[in-house]
Amino acid sequence: MADLVQANEAEKDEGIESLEPQKTLKDRKLSWGKLRVDSFNLEAGRVSNVQTHGHGAKLSWGTTISLAFQSIGVVYGDIGTSPLYVYASTFPHGIKDKEDILGVLSLIIYTLILSPLLKYVFIVLWANDNGNGGTFALYSLVCRYAKVSLIPNQQREDLELSNYKLDTPSKQNKRAQKIKEILEHSKVVKVMLLLITILGTSNVMGDGILTPCISVLSAVSGIRQSTGSLSQGTIVAITVVILIILFSVQRFGTDKVGRSFAPIILCWFSFISIIGLYNLFKHDPTVLRAFNPKYIIDYFRRNGRQGWIQLGGVVLCITGTEAMFADLGHFSVKAIQISFSMLVLPSLLSIYVGQAAYLTKFPEDVADTFYKAIPRPVYWPTFVVAVASAIIASQAMLSAAFAILSQALALGCFPTVTVVHTSAKYKGQVYIPQVNYGFMIACVIVTISFQTTEQIGNAYGIAVVAVMVITTHYVTLIMLMIWKTSLWKIVLFYTVFATLELTYLSSVLYKFIQGGYLPIAISAFVMTIMGVWHYVHKKRYMFELENKVSSEYMRDLATNPDLRRVPGMGFLYSELVQGIPPIFPHFIASIPSIHSVLVFVSIKAIPISKVAIEERFLFRQVEPREYRMFRCVVRYGYNDFIEEPKEFECQLVEHLKGFIRQEHFFLESRRIERTTPLPSTLEPKDSKPRGSGTSTVYTEETLQQHIQPHVSSGSIRPGAVTRSTNSSSPIVSGPIQGAEEEIQFIQDAMDKGVVYLLGEAEVVAEQKSSFIKKFAVNYIYNFIRRNVGGGGKIESIPRKRLLKVGMTYEI
Repeated sequence: MADLVQANEAEKDEGIESLEPQKTLKDRKLSWGKLRVDSFNLEAGRVSNVQTHGHGAKLSWGTTISLAFQSIGVVYGDIGTSPLYVYASTFPHGIKDKEDILGVLSLIIYTLILSPLLKYVFIVLWANDNGNGGTFALYSLVCRYAKVSLIPNQQREDLELSNYKLDTPSKQNKRAQKIKEILEHSKVVKVMLLLITILGTSNVMGDGILTPCISVLSAVSGIRQSTGSLSQGTIVAITVVILIILFSVQRFGTDKVGRSFAPIILCWFSFISIIGLYNLFKHDPTVLRAFNPKYIIDYFRRNGRQGWIQLGGVVLCITGTEAMFADLGHFSVKAIQISFSMLVLPSLLSIYVGQAAYLTKFPEDVADTFYKAIPRPVYWPTFVVAVASAIIASQAMLSAAFAILSQALALGCFPTVTVVHTSAKYKGQVYIPQVNYGFMIACVIVTISFQTTEQIGNAYGIAVVAVMVITTHYVTLIMLMIWKTSLWKIVLFYTVFATLELTYLSSVLYKFIQGGYLPIAISAFVMTIMGVWHYVHKKRYMFELENKVSSEYMRDLATNPDLRRVPGMGFLYSELVQGIPPIFPHFIASIPSIHSVLVFVSIKAIPISKVAIEERFLFRQVEPREYRMFRCVVRYGYNDFIEEPKEFECQLVEHLKGFIRQEHFFLESRRIERTTPLPSTLEPKDSKPRGSGTSTVYTEETLQQHIQPHVSSGSIRPGAVTRSTNSSSPIVSGPIQGAEEEIQFIQDAMDKGVVYLLGEAEVVAEQKSSFIKKFAVNYIYNFIRRNVGGGGKIESIPRKRLLKVGMTYEI
C-alpha cells in the first residue's frame, strides 16, 4: 500500500509537495490534518510500467535474436563498408615495405578489438538512458543526477517519473557527492557540458554528410575495375545521381525504405567473409602473424612520424562504431552484443586479413584493394551488394542524424524545424525536411569538390574520432558520479581508451589542410546555430520567469469591466513551467476576451527518452477557482513526439477531467473533516500526539465509510463551494458545482471548439548589450528563426483555430 507523504506548506506558485508513487485513489493513506490540494502532485503520483529494450528490460531469447538480426541492417552498414577504402586511405602513396602491411593489419585488428568490442559493446552500451544511447542520452543522465541544466525548469514532480530515477549502487558516495556539488555550483562546468554535448552532435552532423560521400563513391568506383574506360569525372557523376536519389527517398522513412536492409547487409558480411578467407588461403596465410602486437611496435620503429600520419587511414576501420550506441533505442544491449561479436567482428577481421594477404603479393593494387581482390566469378554480385550496402550505410547515418537533432530540438538546442515521424512502430524514426535537403546539397558539393575517397577520408576521420573522445569523457564522468565504479577501473578505462583515441585524433588533425578542415568547419557552423539558439532560448525563459504574472493580477481580472468570457476552450502556450507567462496580460490588452475554460499549456522537455502518457500531464488550478483557469505542464522525453492537435486535445481534456475528480475528492474530504467531527469509535490507522507536528492518518476506506452517510442524506453535496464575492463579474464562468457537473462544463467547452493562443515573441538585445550579443541575438538568431524555425506544433494547427499576438522581449 503506497503512502501519501505529509504535505509541507510552501509558496503557492513554487512550493510543491512530494508524493510517493501511487496508482489509484484506493489503497493509500491520507493525511487529513495538513493536506493541501496540489494538482501537480496529484498527477505526478501516477506511475506506469514503461518497457524498453535497454538496460533492465527482460526479453526472451527469441526476441533478442530477432532484434540482433534487425540490428544488422540498421547499425552496421557504416563500419561494414569500411573495407572499401581503409587500405587505400592508409597507403595513399603506395606500399614501400611489405612488412608495413603486417603492421597496419595488426593496428586494424587491435583497434577493432579495443574500441568497438571492449569499449562500446562491453562498457558504453550500459551507459544508456532507459535503453537509449548517444551523446544526448549521456547528457540527460548527468542532468538527472545533478542540476546542470542551464534552464531552471526542474520540478520535484519530475522525480516521480517511472523512467527518471537512477539505480545507483553505492560504495563511493562521498566521491560522487563531491563531483555532483562541483557540477552544480560551477556555471563554467555547466556551460562546458552543454558545449561538449553540442560538439558531439555537430560531429554527428559532419558524419552524416561525409558517410554518403565516401561510402557511395568507394562502392561506385568498382565499375572502373571492370570496364576500365570510365573517367573519375563519370564516377563522380554517377555518385551524385545516387546521392540525390538517396536523399529524395528519405521522406518515406527508415522503416519503409529499409525493410530489406538486414538481409542485404547480412549478404554483404557473408560475401566479405568468404572473399577474405579465399584471399588468405590463396595468397599468404602467414599474415595471421599480425595478431602478435609486436608488429605494431616494429611498424612505428620503422616508419616513425610517417607511421603516426598513416593512423588517419587506419582509424577509418571503426567508422560507424558510435552507431551501435546511438541506435541502441531500437534494439537491446544483448542484441547488439550478439550481432557484433558473432557476425560483424569475425567478418571484418576476415576481410582485412584477406586483403593484407592479397597485398603481400600485389602491393601495387593498394589503391583499389577491395575490388582487385574479388574473384572474377563473384565480381558483379559483390559490386551490386557493395553499392546497396553503401547506400544503407548512408541511410543509417542520416537517420541517426535526424534522431539526434530531434533530441537537440526537444532540449531547446536547435531551431523549431518540422519533425516528421515516419513510423508508428518506432517513435525514434524521424525525418526533418529542411535538414535532409541541406545534407543533400552539402553531400553533392563535397563529392564534386573532393573527387576521391582519399581526401574525403582525411575529413571523415576527424568527425569519427571526435565523437568517440567525447563519449569516453562522458562515460568516465558517469562511472565516477553515477555508477560509483572503483577508482582503479576508472583509471584503467580512461587511460586505455583516451590514449588510443587522442592518438588517432592527433593524426587525423594533422591532415587539416588535406581535407580535415571540412568537419571542423561543419562543426563550427552547427555549433554556432545550436549555441546561439540555446543562449536566446534560455534568455527568453529567464525573461518570462522574471516577469511572470502575479497572483494579484489574476484576482483583479474580475474587476475589469471590459473583459468577457466567450464559449469554448483556449490553450495558451508558453515554455514557462513556474507560473503564468507575461504574454497573457498582452493578450488581455489586445483582445479583451477569454474563453470559458482557459488552460496555460507549457510544453516541457524532460531529460529522459520517453514519458508515459499517464504521467505526461500535470495540472494546477489557477485561483480563484470559479475563473476556471488551469495551468498544465505537458512533459515529453527527447524521443517522444507531440501529437496532432485533435489527439492532443483529447488527451489533455481527459487528464483534466481526472484531475478535477481528484481535486474535488480532496477538497470534499478536507471540508468534511473541518465541519464533521470524527466519531470516537473511529480508530485511526496511525495516531500520534497533536503536538508532535504530524497529523493523524486514516485509511481512505475508513473515511469513505464515515463520509458516505452525510452525502447520501443530502447534508453534504460533493463539491459544493460557496461562490466568490466576485461571481457577478464577467470573468466568472459560473458557480463551482459538483465534480461531474464541472467535468460536463469542461466537455461542453471543448465541444464548442478549442482555440490555440500563441505569443509571437520578437527577441532583441538590450541597448546596453555588447556588439557580440547584439549581433548574435538581433541578426543570427532572428535570421535563423525567420528562415529555419517556425515548425513544430504550429504547422499542424488549423489556421482558423490559431490566434497569435506579437510581443517584444528585450534580453
